[in-house]
Amino acid sequence: MTKVKFCGLSRQDDIRAANELLPDYIGFVFAPKSKRYVSENIAKELKSYLTPKIQAVGVFVYESVEKVANIANANIIDIIQLHGDEDEEYIKNLRRLTLKPIISALQLKTAADAEKANKIGGDYILLDAGQGEGKAFDWNLLEKVKRPYFLAGGLNEDNIADALMLNPFAVD
Repeated sequence: MTKVKFCGLSRQDDIRAANELLPDYIGFVFAPKSKRYVSENIAKELKSYLTPKIQAVGVFVYESVEKVANIANANIIDIIQLHGDEDEEYIKNLRRLTLKPIISALQLKTAADAEKANKIGGDYILLDAGQGEGKAFDWNLLEKVKRPYFLAGGLNEDNIADALMLNPFAVD
């Protein structure tokens, strides 16, 4: 069964709703330029209200390896999501500092991107049209992806049934 992730939670009301709806994952955005940004302290407080069976994902864009590892190792998050173009060396260095699983996000725009998705580091991959733009990409490209993926970007009430027919590991 496809798992569900709600991303961009930043208020206690968001956590209350998540605790009622019980998605598999929720996301805290630690990218300062995002309108959904939360500080480490706010995320820590929100996590304290989160039902333990929901895993918290921390979304980072070009953040230092040390800061990501510190937030992860403080158990503010359960999973790390890298949403920049962090390379294999970055992931290798991060793995030296934390045992938390890593989701590598990739913008899927071409067949070459789909091939890259099969090779990119990380325990999971997240495929998106961009960084929180709310737009869907050409889902036909998913035929070339040979590993489980989080499907993100532009999901709404009009296309979620079609998205689930693609059998993603999770929708975000």
